[in-house]
Amino acid sequence: MQEVTTVPQLQPRRPDAHKGDFGRVCIIGGSRGMSGAPAIAGRAALRSGAGLVRVAVPAGILSMVASIEPSYTTIALPEDGAGRISARAVNAVFETACQNNMLAFGPGAGKSSGLRTVLGALLEKETRMVIDADGLNNLALISKWPARLKARLILTPHPGEMKRIWAGLFREQLPADRREQAIRLAQRATATVVLKGAGTVVTDGEKIYVNTTGNPGMATAGSGDSLTGIIAALAAQGLEDFEAATLGVYIHGLAGDLAAEKLGPVSLIATDIVDFLPAAFAGV
Repeated sequence: MQEVTTVPQLQPRRPDAHKGDFGRVCIIGGSRGMSGAPAIAGRAALRSGAGLVRVAVPAGILSMVASIEPSYTTIALPEDGAGRISARAVNAVFETACQNNMLAFGPGAGKSSGLRTVLGALLEKETRMVIDADGLNNLALISKWPARLKARLILTPHPGEMKRIWAGLFREQLPADRREQAIRLAQRATATVVLKGAGTVVTDGEKIYVNTTGNPGMATAGSGDSLTGIIAALAAQGLEDFEAATLGVYIHGLAGDLAAEKLGPVSLIATDIVDFLPAAFAGV
């Protein structure tokens, strides 16, 4: 296993560059009562340099999500009776997948059979995708999903989500060692895994990086959604999955450290992390 101790960097921007040079990201998620999660991910993707960001959410929360940030565009998806993305959204999601360099599935989505239908269909499509939050909880309930996989995945579980994914894929008990957990999942799923927590572990099954930035103030709702947007944006700008995840967790933690230094760890909220991303990128 190759130990990585330095983080990659984005290439400098050419003077004649245009937004198309920096990738197109689509965040797919949200549900009734959870409009903030995809919005935070979308804002983080914008602040992390993506040229164009779309946020695809259930039609019932579209206006609320759109009002949070004017710099991304929105896509209305069919919804079920509980205000979650329904199985009828498959065609619309396929269409947006074809129009974007990078997808992020899960922030605020909830759990349902319809969401599993949409996610299962995306797994069989040749695309790149970050799966986070409820995306992971739905993934854990899809039987033998690695066998269906054509998409390139970056999985970003916290410890609870890791337990659920592990239970669906492995017969043996989850090992205590976080590095082993992440490596085994990355190898089983042929994916890049970001196991969040103090000393976030990033691995593609061949290389491994343990993050050195971040603080306890980042243990707050929405923090993971911001990380999803950051990683998606970096991947859309041309970094390979492991590189995007490595730089993403470093920048995310650094923005959190800068926010905590200014505001204190107790009062830190997820939008503060997004607000300090410019300073974090400037400091890399």
